[in-house]
Amino acid sequence: MRLRKSMKWGATTASAVALLAAASLVTASASVAAGHEKTLTADTMATWQTDGIVWSIEYADGVVYVGGTFANVRPPGAEPGEREVARKNFAAFDAATGRLLPCAPRLSGGGNTVRALKASPSGRVLYIGGSFTRADKVRAAGAVALNTAGCSVRKDFRPRMSSYVHAIDVTNKAVYLGGGFTVVNGRDRERIAAFTPSGKLLRFKAEIEAPVRAVLAAPEHGKVLVGGDFYMVNGDLEKSLVALHPVTGKTVASYGDWVPPRSSVKALARDRTNFYAAAEGTGTGIFDGRLAGRLGTGKRVWKDTCLGATQALAVHKGVLYSGSHAHNCRDTPGGFPEIHARQHFLAQSVRDKHILHWFPDTNGGTGEGNGPRALEMAGGVLWAGGEFTKVNGRPQQSLTRFSPGPDTGTPEAVPRLKASATAGGRVKLTWRASWDRDDAKLTYLIYRDGRLVASPTGRSAEWRRPTMTYTDSVAPGSRHQYRIAVTDGTNASPRSDALVVAAVERPKDKR
Repeated sequence: MRLRKSMKWGATTASAVALLAAASLVTASASVAAGHEKTLTADTMATWQTDGIVWSIEYADGVVYVGGTFANVRPPGAEPGEREVARKNFAAFDAATGRLLPCAPRLSGGGNTVRALKASPSGRVLYIGGSFTRADKVRAAGAVALNTAGCSVRKDFRPRMSSYVHAIDVTNKAVYLGGGFTVVNGRDRERIAAFTPSGKLLRFKAEIEAPVRAVLAAPEHGKVLVGGDFYMVNGDLEKSLVALHPVTGKTVASYGDWVPPRSSVKALARDRTNFYAAAEGTGTGIFDGRLAGRLGTGKRVWKDTCLGATQALAVHKGVLYSGSHAHNCRDTPGGFPEIHARQHFLAQSVRDKHILHWFPDTNGGTGEGNGPRALEMAGGVLWAGGEFTKVNGRPQQSLTRFSPGPDTGTPEAVPRLKASATAGGRVKLTWRASWDRDDAKLTYLIYRDGRLVASPTGRSAEWRRPTMTYTDSVAPGSRHQYRIAVTDGTNASPRSDALVVAAVERPKDKR
């Protein structure tokens, strides 16, 4: 709903004001859209950092695994170079406490990076892909597996990939690897291959002419969804998105014009009924946002119109979270205009693409300056990794996490009052609306001489902060101090500096 440029409230009796103030404080801390989807809070939790880029995050059996291109990690709040602990492109953390764990295989050589992490359905094995030639003291060629219980490199899963691995998905029967390779274990496998969980190369085979960036297995629907930079799959035009048979690799579903030219699918995610794709494009007429399709029928559910390359997805309780540098979302419900600064996290309803009011943010950071690169839900907490160096305006490098609650953040931009007095003791107060990262509706607490006299409410966002007004009635000729604070229903800002106003007396009768 769009706000009017100005909102006005008349004078209110003290008893009515008290009731209104009490009611305004009993509100949900999370954002609620028309479908009542509730987001996480935008508040960050204390999280370790890396000295490089995080490309992938996975959760299994109470542990969060992080892979990327980095040499060290450091505690929450530590500046670059302070209290660093060596971790070569891989680190593990306690999902509940965030504590750094001792699991630390060194994955090095080659391109010197970990790009993909995926746990087996049981959580007992973690499959790791990227561009590296050694795992600890063992030779590797782009992919290895760990026993999660002892953090030991497995001896059975040692495929020999001719180039990097960028994506992994795992079922009870198969491990699917996607990337830039064309030969696996000395056999032709063009950008995608499948193995048994113990490392035997399967007959699954497809011809894909350009790198694979994302793999999503849906064996109950007879599909393995594949996204990437490609145009051709198995001899047919299949632009950036295709579904393959999980045993043979033959094409089983096409997605026509879902992804336009010069656009690439960078991430895939799913829930019980839908799959979701994230894209990045270059040039005009491209697709940079998110789309949803039915896993079973292949029917497209929705597609948004935001620009700003989308790199990562995570689905949780009816909400699709994404990492991008979104801009110009004006034609997507709940979106924002081009004039708004780039937004690096979004939350959308999985039903209808509506952008929910959840706006934590990062900077672009190092590398390509895209900000977030990986998202993973772990025990109700959203972990995010990437190349950013700030989160919500504060220093935090490459890794952060968002809480399901309670909401602890106060609204941004405490309002400043302006006043004008007219005859008859009427005082008009004016201020610009504040905004909050995870609450669209805010309540403004207006104090006269230290006593709460009004609590008007209004909806706002960082890019839409209307002018608001309240008119007070006092004794003509009296002087008063006014202050204002703002609350999201749970957390209130400090009161503003006092504004002294002299009420104008009624004009004298000249008879």
